[in-house]
Amino acid sequence: MIHLSFRKSKTKPNGKKPPAEEKKQYLEPEFTKIRVVDFDLKELVVLPREIDLNEWLASNTTTFFNLINLQYSTISEFCTGDTCQAMTACNTIYYWYDERGKKTKCTAPQYVDFVMSLCQKLVTDEEIFPTKYGKEFPNSFESLVKKICRYLFHVLAHLYWAHFKETVAMDLQGHLNTLYAHFIVFVREFNLVDPKETCIMDDLSEVLCTPAPPPAPTPAPSAPASAPSPSSQNHVTER
Repeated sequence: MIHLSFRKSKTKPNGKKPPAEEKKQYLEPEFTKIRVVDFDLKELVVLPREIDLNEWLASNTTTFFNLINLQYSTISEFCTGDTCQAMTACNTIYYWYDERGKKTKCTAPQYVDFVMSLCQKLVTDEEIFPTKYGKEFPNSFESLVKKICRYLFHVLAHLYWAHFKETVAMDLQGHLNTLYAHFIVFVREFNLVDPKETCIMDDLSEVLCTPAPPPAPTPAPSAPASAPSPSSQNHVTER
């Protein structure tokens, strides 16, 4: 059993916007090529013929929650109220919405605490994630799974955006890459996260989730990539 610990930060966010788009270290080939496994992850996520869909979603969602929480714990000492004064990923700031819909801007560690606490509460609730034979899943089960997966994606995106250097320093980029690719393939298979939500990491998803084509003997010269406009660089999305 994985021990789940949640650190509390007393530092309040100062309202600063995330930095403009910068070079993404995690997209460099020397890092994207590092994986823990080397096979088609689609084989791991396809619903087995003899397994109930909800059982499959419950099992995988619980596993992803534990693994992403564990991955975050490896860099948690670097994710503080001072270093991560807002929950950011690319040019997006994530706000927390409580059960009454109240919008709160918080530090990244506070946001992750909220995410992990909520996920733990849901996946351990027998009325939502039943483990006893014959126990029915609630009608709201799929929507709750989607909610969990959306929040877990935010944590993964923050890990890449704000803490990839620390991940590389601990030689854990292969684990992060494999976990991210497995998660994305899974949520795509069952339409669990809106593509509009995950599009901020589409460049990474394309690299990690798309099988590499065989090398061409004489590749045609590629056109130089156009630089993003200043307006796109400085645009900040709030969610």
